[in-house]
Amino acid sequence: MKNIKVGLIGYGMGGRVFHAPLIHYVEGLELVKIRETRAENISIANERYPNAKIVSDAQEIIQDSAIDLVVVAVPNKAHYSLAKEALLAGKHVVVEKPFTVTSKEADELIALAKEKQKVLSVYHNRRWDSDFITVQKVLKDDKLGRLVEFESHYDRFRNTIRPNTWKEEGSLGTGLLYDLGSHLIDQVQVLFGLPHSLTAFISTQRDNGNIADNFELLLHYDQLKVTIKSGMLVKEPLPKYIMLGTNGAFVKYGLDVQEAALNEHTKSLDDEDWGKEPENKWGVIHYEEDGEDFRYPVKSEPGNYPAFYQNVYQAIVGEGELIVTPEQARNTIRIIELAMQSHEEKRTVKFE
Repeated sequence: MKNIKVGLIGYGMGGRVFHAPLIHYVEGLELVKIRETRAENISIANERYPNAKIVSDAQEIIQDSAIDLVVVAVPNKAHYSLAKEALLAGKHVVVEKPFTVTSKEADELIALAKEKQKVLSVYHNRRWDSDFITVQKVLKDDKLGRLVEFESHYDRFRNTIRPNTWKEEGSLGTGLLYDLGSHLIDQVQVLFGLPHSLTAFISTQRDNGNIADNFELLLHYDQLKVTIKSGMLVKEPLPKYIMLGTNGAFVKYGLDVQEAALNEHTKSLDDEDWGKEPENKWGVIHYEEDGEDFRYPVKSEPGNYPAFYQNVYQAIVGEGELIVTPEQARNTIRIIELAMQSHEEKRTVKFE
């Protein structure tokens, strides 16, 4: 098996929780360098990955001829510049979501990756959430009939402003639409493709807030209404998914368990119950068939975050097609741009 040496730029929450553990776990990938400057993060990285060298400058990763794959896990506004430098240096690149701040930046990176013949992907890990895989199974089983309405939430409750974090600074590329909205938009693309138009409502609800901390985005398809929503003032959990069809409905509460397990660092990715939701989180389907009424819980499919990096490895060594393409991630950014336009102009806009 070919060995791919990986350099990780950034060991904040993204690098610590979502990237380093998976890179370390996936066979064929070797985490050899981590760029980090905060003492507390360096201490954790040294403890967990003693064979990886900690460096203070991203160029020590980008310009290292031994490194094959560069992972960019830094604040959103730096995604474009670091990814561009890595591609120019002849590296394969994975960028934390959201891909870039603008679709123009995304287009430039896509063109550069093609020119350099390098793999470029974006970490849309929520495709491997337990609940999202289960939603796909429910749709495939076709018990709901023709789907007429799909609603997805990604809510939190934080009524204070977190100090000293770039996520609260209010610059382009921050706010819930970029942060959590990019996950929801990507999932909708996987399920239904691109909408023909969209309507957005975006607001700042928390006192003294600098970012958009609430949004509702309506994505218009032929014979299908898709709603994605996120807010920071949702104390009582709302359904994560609501699907309504001509024959019935599916409703699912709760978040995938993998993020918490990775953050707590108490469970091994090798555990046989990795990614499995407890029964109290299973969704409920309720439908009619041949004049009979059926209602029962649907066992959640296991989540599988390692599958993202397993696929990136396969794409790099020529053993498989890339699942999360940069073109898809670019379209997510374009939808975010159009959502902001729709909100500002208070109208429905076409996807173009």
